[in-house]
Amino acid sequence: MDAAPAPISAEAPALAGRAVASQRWSNLAFLHWRVRPEDVAPLLPKGTRPDVFDGSSWVGLIPFVLDRATVFGSPPVPYFGDFVEVNVRLYAVDGMGRRGVVFVSLEASRLAAVLAARAAFSIPYQWSSTTVALVDGRWRYHSRRHGARDVGCDIQITPSSTPVESTLSQFLTARWGLFTSRFGRTIFLPNQHPAWEVFEARLDSLEDTLLEAAGLPGLAEHAPDSVLWSPGVTTWFGRPA
Repeated sequence: MDAAPAPISAEAPALAGRAVASQRWSNLAFLHWRVRPEDVAPLLPKGTRPDVFDGSSWVGLIPFVLDRATVFGSPPVPYFGDFVEVNVRLYAVDGMGRRGVVFVSLEASRLAAVLAARAAFSIPYQWSSTTVALVDGRWRYHSRRHGARDVGCDIQITPSSTPVESTLSQFLTARWGLFTSRFGRTIFLPNQHPAWEVFEARLDSLEDTLLEAAGLPGLAEHAPDSVLWSPGVTTWFGRPA
């Protein structure tokens, strides 16, 4: 019998053992849409099920800056460990009750990082042209996939100074691991970071085909059900289980 999902918490559980890698995630936009759990269940790894809040599962479109990446205590990796990422993600829970993220696609501008993530953990990175800019208080994130220029996004968002500390915001952001499938097995990769600082934000414009390309058509045709922004956190990763 499957265990009940772990409690939603803004505080990360301690990693079991020494961290094997770290990254800084900065200037994140969190765009989320409600979906029926049965619509996303086929996209999840074996042994996991949709995680549900308020009767819905949720789909996230998350652009941000990834930098200061380290591996096994190394200094930050120059160039290859510094890029803009845009991911499409779902939320799942496994039979042990562990809550985690499932990445359906991830866009990144560093080909070496794309190949390494695919080879090491079968994480579905795609090589893309990705940029971010801040103009007059508005963040603009842009992505176009190499070899498929019709797949990408253009997001413009204006953060506010109003903090958000709701159970829903924690459900969407406080995730302490990811699930991925590798050679027919489901892997859980744990992570740990300080509690998020999350703020209300206004979505100024959205053009997106990443959601449809990920097997989630129609979502970008209407406004997200949640729009948040965060200055970011430094994250440490434990050994996969």
